[in-house]
Amino acid sequence: MNALAKTDRLILWFEEVQLDDLPLVGGKNASLGEMYQALSKKGIQVPNGFAVTATAYHLFIRKNNLSTQIDDMLKDLDTHDLDNLRQRGLRVRQAILSASFPSVLEEEITRAYEALSAGRGTPVDVAVRSSATAEDLPDASFAGQQETYLNVQGRLALLETCKRCFASLFTDRAISYRTDKGFARQRIALSIGVQQMVRSDRSASGVMFSIDTETGFRDAVLINAAYGLGENVVQGSVNPDEYTVFKPTLKSGFRPILQKTLGSKEFKLIYDIGGGKMVKNVPVAPGDRARFALSDDEILTLARWACLIEDHYSARKGTDSPMDIEWAKDGNNGQLYIVQARPETVQSQKNLKKTESYILKKDGVILVTGRSVGEKIGQGPVRVIKDVHDLQTFHAGDVLVTDKTDPDWEPVMKKAAAIVTNRGGRTCHAAIVSRELGLPAIVGTENGTEILKDGQAVTVSCAGGELGTVYAGLLPFEVEQMDFSSLPRPETKIMMNVANPGEAFRLSALPNDGVGLAREEFIISSAIKIHPMALVEYESLKDLSVKREIDGLTTGYENKARFFVDKLAEGVAMIAAAFYPKDVIVRLSDFKTNEYANLIGGAPYEPIEDNPMLGFRGASRYTHARYREGFALECKAMKKVRDEMGLSNLKLMVPFCRTLEEGRKVLEEMAGHGLRRGENGLDIYVMCEIPSNVILAEDFAEVFDGFSIGSNDLTQLVLGVDRDSEIIAPLFDERNPAVKKMVSSVIRAAKKKGRKIGICGQAPSDYPDFSEFLVSQHIDSISLNPDRVMKTTLLILEMERALRE
Repeated sequence: MNALAKTDRLILWFEEVQLDDLPLVGGKNASLGEMYQALSKKGIQVPNGFAVTATAYHLFIRKNNLSTQIDDMLKDLDTHDLDNLRQRGLRVRQAILSASFPSVLEEEITRAYEALSAGRGTPVDVAVRSSATAEDLPDASFAGQQETYLNVQGRLALLETCKRCFASLFTDRAISYRTDKGFARQRIALSIGVQQMVRSDRSASGVMFSIDTETGFRDAVLINAAYGLGENVVQGSVNPDEYTVFKPTLKSGFRPILQKTLGSKEFKLIYDIGGGKMVKNVPVAPGDRARFALSDDEILTLARWACLIEDHYSARKGTDSPMDIEWAKDGNNGQLYIVQARPETVQSQKNLKKTESYILKKDGVILVTGRSVGEKIGQGPVRVIKDVHDLQTFHAGDVLVTDKTDPDWEPVMKKAAAIVTNRGGRTCHAAIVSRELGLPAIVGTENGTEILKDGQAVTVSCAGGELGTVYAGLLPFEVEQMDFSSLPRPETKIMMNVANPGEAFRLSALPNDGVGLAREEFIISSAIKIHPMALVEYESLKDLSVKREIDGLTTGYENKARFFVDKLAEGVAMIAAAFYPKDVIVRLSDFKTNEYANLIGGAPYEPIEDNPMLGFRGASRYTHARYREGFALECKAMKKVRDEMGLSNLKLMVPFCRTLEEGRKVLEEMAGHGLRRGENGLDIYVMCEIPSNVILAEDFAEVFDGFSIGSNDLTQLVLGVDRDSEIIAPLFDERNPAVKKMVSSVIRAAKKKGRKIGICGQAPSDYPDFSEFLVSQHIDSISLNPDRVMKTTLLILEMERALRE
């Protein structure tokens, strides 16, 4: 070991470096050293390497008399004048690139590189990464501000690349970022990480976060993956696969992959052997694009590593430390590696007890859609920028529309009203910077630059969950501020009605006692789109056009029925995980026959009914030969969520159960598929929405674990009103005395039998006085639409206070 003090060393190996050495080796290298020392023993693989220290950088600057020159060149800097910024940045970089390495530094880098290459026969290929000494701070990531070089091989190439890294401390974007963050030049130095390359050019790589990047939900690991070297994912050059894993049950040994979204992965970055460049992009074969880049086992391994890394850094720092991590898979040996880790610097800084909700008041013509970044809404004229050299045409308040962004775009990104890109996933450069700037962004639209036109007024909405939408025109919206840090919980449980899994993580931050109604229908119609029986009987389908549609949606699935199980399980699991360990009550499918018929391939399986509202729906379908095999798929999906993913907070609910015998048959059918009431804490409720459910409530309480009042159908059937009829619509009112008498009766019966009873219908969300009535009847829970949760909670607290007095 070198006898010099660390602060005097020009080279430090990763095994000598830890987090405390950030001022000497920068954030990237300090983190790599920390993991190499502390986490290798826990099975996390980190490629070996060394750091060229900040001491070496200062030596380089001092020996070449550059400090005064740089100050002079930056004297009249104006980061808001792009020409001014470019001219000064270029002059500084040219001065550094024209300088010479001190001989002692050149010798030390050469010796370290030879040691890293020892025993290999040829000089090892390395990644050379800039590591600024102020990066990866809690409130400033400096992500992508300096350069990274891949597939660097040979002493001379390494030395030249190191000099380029020094110069990259003064890229236009780095100068602009530091100036805006208030970092004086003298406070910043540059270290360089020289790390053995992982041959992911022959496999896959990507980025993962130990926190949800859009909502700040802490219990998820988000993984992006694409083929080839990782820069394509980081820079947003491709639309990657995306996987979401639930941390709490993962740590308990389950396999909770909540969601898998197939990316297009159009290109991969590979070695350019013998070429003028060190790497190059090539197209990905169609068959590989149609497959996930990682297996389930690999996804789970990476997620476990993310948890271990986060836990280690949290313990090390004495505070929660969600992480932003880069990983790679070596195509030669099939092994996974971690190549970078840094603190996440946006969502982890938010106060989740204070929320800001953007609400679009009116829908409009949809122009393009993609992956939403953030939850805001932005508006303005479109400015399509296809080349970095055209950035001077961009004006403050424009909506930036481009193929992808990289760090050179940041000086104008901060002036945008919103950002739209053709390419990239939720961990690409455009997404990371947009979050840090607090801008709404939509990435991966594929054709945004072709559809959107210069000067066109648009509204960019990220307020609808995972799907971001660009609308024509300037649509009205509002912003609601909420602070519930000191809000007490009422005795009456306040639950939520949740349909869209993409909104579940965000909604779970609201004060709540779980989900009183999660509907399968939204997941089936939006994520699956296919009638379950058409998937069960796929091989015998005669309509070739239907088969082609199914093939397009079920890419990668030889067993088409498995597609239904997986996608339904993923949607339900996202909601169950978001609210874990609170109860999440999922209502089994309750489409009407006409709605089932509208699903792809559905028409041949559905009867034509004069009144589908009162026809073949709910419990009557589940044991009937027409749908029994389709119901089996629903059961398999629910079992997967509970048993494979460990989300035992998932409870099930049977809708439109007309008779006791029907209820018993459904429970028997469910038990045959592994969903046995009472086993592993499984509660099965019944919707109370038919007068027979109220009249025979004590008998239904012997069959089921509880009730959830469906006030919509109950009102319809008590009053004999078709709730879809415009003519008699004024008669439909849940506050009618006959309906309220029914509600009061079933609450008393449930209490008498010791069963839980709640309400999940629309009435409490629409009518505050109906909520007051329910509280007066001592109902256990009220499930509300999310936008009514705060107001109704305050109302119920006041109501309970009055009842106590």
